[in-house]
Amino acid sequence: MSTPREQDLLPIATGGETWRWIRPRLRERRGAVVVTLLVGLLGATASVVPAYVMGILVDRVREQSGTSVIVGIAVTITLSALVGGVATGVTSYLVARLGGQILADLRERTVASALALPLTRLERAGRGDLLSRVSADAAEVTRAVSDVVPGVIASILLGALSLAAMIGLDWRLGLAGAVSVPLYVLALRWYLPRAAPHYARQRASVARSSQRLVESMQGVRTVHAYRVEDEHLRAVGTASRDSSEVSVGVLDLFTRFVGRVNRAEFCGLTAILAAGFLLVRADAVTVGEAAAAAVLFHRLFNPIGMLLFVFDEVQAAGASLARLVGVVRLETAPEPEGGPAPADASLDLVDVRFSYDGAAEVLHGVTLRVPAGTRVALVGSTGAGKSTLAAIAAGSLRPGGGSVLIGGVSPSSLGTARLRRHVAIITQETHVFAGPLIEDLRLARPGATAEQVSSALETVGALPWVLALPDGLDTVVGEGGHEVTAAQAQQLALARLVLADPAVAVLDEATAEAGSMGARVLEDSAAAATRGRTTLVVAHRLTQAVTADRVVVLEHGRIVEEGPHDHLVAAGGRYARLWEAWETR
Repeated sequence: MSTPREQDLLPIATGGETWRWIRPRLRERRGAVVVTLLVGLLGATASVVPAYVMGILVDRVREQSGTSVIVGIAVTITLSALVGGVATGVTSYLVARLGGQILADLRERTVASALALPLTRLERAGRGDLLSRVSADAAEVTRAVSDVVPGVIASILLGALSLAAMIGLDWRLGLAGAVSVPLYVLALRWYLPRAAPHYARQRASVARSSQRLVESMQGVRTVHAYRVEDEHLRAVGTASRDSSEVSVGVLDLFTRFVGRVNRAEFCGLTAILAAGFLLVRADAVTVGEAAAAAVLFHRLFNPIGMLLFVFDEVQAAGASLARLVGVVRLETAPEPEGGPAPADASLDLVDVRFSYDGAAEVLHGVTLRVPAGTRVALVGSTGAGKSTLAAIAAGSLRPGGGSVLIGGVSPSSLGTARLRRHVAIITQETHVFAGPLIEDLRLARPGATAEQVSSALETVGALPWVLALPDGLDTVVGEGGHEVTAAQAQQLALARLVLADPAVAVLDEATAEAGSMGARVLEDSAAAATRGRTTLVVAHRLTQAVTADRVVVLEHGRIVEEGPHDHLVAAGGRYARLWEAWETR
């Protein structure tokens, strides 16, 4: 079972690249960021007030003040708790909403970048890696945004205000508490450089495990056919064990980090208690002030501990975020503005060469011209390069050498959007999207009316069976809906072609899934859908070649024959032998 090479994997953004992507999104929402920080600051202030007031209470009790003072302090503590609770809840909501908006933007851009990738790039990287990024990694970041980030922000604000309050009581008490800061810093300096690579390896191991599982599930029929279930189970098990071992290593590292954090807390609290004792004995501070400083520092255990202990989750979310941003930052050619329009609907491939792995060529200098409005059939044995040539003609693959011209204009000059308006490809692997059937067809023309959709279906001969569905055009199809046959799915794809109305159509064995009984019907549908268009057909059935204006025979990535069907049969060459075998079958 092949594994993607290191250089073929999708990129992972660095910390700087990730921050450079996030910063403009925060600037775009500057107002929401400011409001979130102000509400968070209010919540942190309200959380500090009870500890400060408790010091005052200690001093008043020592002075044997009246009960009215105690009541006033109790009311202050109660109001602070209410305000702090409400502000903390609102802060969590605002942070989750802000993060959700940015994450939604990131998801959309990730999918857009993935869809813009050349097929060869995606195949080399492996679908499992991409799937793990848009599913597991996106879920990891989503959970961090909703559960971790609000607490991190609240902890930072509370820690800063608590330290300021301690300094306000007496700078020496604040200085004593600051003894723990170098110890926290040392703990982080020890942990962070070790944690980042561990979490990156953990996310990568999850991606590899997903890749193994996806390959086995997608090829389950082949796995059963060749009886290699045990081999695939071992491969999946090995990938899962590797992922588990990496996770155990992460947990071991984090446990050692916790010990260093506890030592910092012990040293800081000990320093404050000792300094408070000495200052009270010297009448420099009151008992209440020393007690307030100790309570404030003790209250820092939770926010600081939360900050440090969720670093594993922050690291995991950061690694996932970097993997998503890595896809977003993939370089894609900018869409050209304006540019020449195709002079006609002709299709030219000149000295086209192509290699999937960068070494062995599958096309060797193929030159092919399809005049406007004509139909050319590509035939040849399996592996001859027919589908590769068709994908290059449609712009799905980029040639390694040579050029492709649509009406005398290169696809790069047209840009993706204009190219899709001029050229469309239909393969045997059609997909029916989940939802109402009419919306599935409107993918080709979003503004199409029900009459236009019905007309396209009638053109390809699909309208009768569509109208016979329970809800007609509004019948829900795809996953969880009405199941259509392979031939019906192909007719829907051909109806989309009619709606898109491209000048050039490429059919890559688009009738191969019909089977013998439905082949003639589907061939008629394809002929109707492409009538009047420049058409390049990868002929699975040689009956498609009979009706073509010209037949091109490919073998081992080279054109070995071309001409009308009758001429090639009479010539007695490679095509004649293929035709004889077809007729005999």
